[in-house]
Amino acid sequence: MTLRKYQRHIAGIIPAIFFLLVQTTGAQAQNAVSVRAGIDRQRILVGQPVQLTLEATIPAGTPFTWYPLDSIPHFELVDRGAVDSVTTPEGMVYRQKVHLTSFDSGRLFIPALPLVIGNTQYLTDSLPVDVSFSKFDPNQDYHDIKDIMDVENPYAKWIPWIVAVTTLLSVGLVVWLVRRKKARRQQPVAPPVILSPYEEALKMLEELRQQRLPESGQVKAYYTGLNDILRKFIQRRLNITTLEKTNEELIARLMGLSLSGEQFARLSEALRISDAVKFAKYLPDEQDNQRNFAIIHSSVELLNEVGGE
Repeated sequence: MTLRKYQRHIAGIIPAIFFLLVQTTGAQAQNAVSVRAGIDRQRILVGQPVQLTLEATIPAGTPFTWYPLDSIPHFELVDRGAVDSVTTPEGMVYRQKVHLTSFDSGRLFIPALPLVIGNTQYLTDSLPVDVSFSKFDPNQDYHDIKDIMDVENPYAKWIPWIVAVTTLLSVGLVVWLVRRKKARRQQPVAPPVILSPYEEALKMLEELRQQRLPESGQVKAYYTGLNDILRKFIQRRLNITTLEKTNEELIARLMGLSLSGEQFARLSEALRISDAVKFAKYLPDEQDNQRNFAIIHSSVELLNEVGGE
């Protein structure tokens, strides 16, 4: 092989080797896993928070288990943020911010935290944190714990006045109620209005007429009312016992009164119709109802005149 041919052969191999090197480097970069942990301060006072930032760069699509944060010696978890992710040429970058605090003093360490991919653990660096108490100045005056101080109530001066006014109002109310009750007792009570037998009968007849019982199918109640009004009137006006007598006995008793033959016959007919309605389920028509009402009404007027003789 001549020198010229050898140079041409070498010149053809070099680009291929360079291309393979670039591809291998890119594949290694894509398959690389990196982890990192950092804190925003290295010195805190007891109870102060420290922010821990956790990061991991992982090839896209690779399953993993994130850093465990449930138990970190000497530290307590205050809150944890969400795990954010962003796509980069190196792979998926995951980041989380966590706030920790400690109530132990001294130089403490946030231990190396593992990120697990398959059977492999990738550990972060351990991070030192100095935890101390606030500085005590011995030159300052010592202040003992103060006793409980009573806070003055600005409304306390009004309490006696409020109690006095409330008492006076209560006494006044009681006196007013007692006097009002006595005044009611001392007011003269109007005697009940006692109607005469005649006035009472006419009033009851008018109330019965306004009830319009026959029109609502209560014919029996209508005739019972007519009969009772007449019986009560005769007992009060003529002093004749009627409530325990039958209508036939009542008719016989009325026979001796100063009634014309026509009026006596009409009254007797009205009383017998009342018995027929109550006991034989007789249903008179509207004209009969009005006529019997007029007979009882006129009989009350006539008997009232008989009783006045």
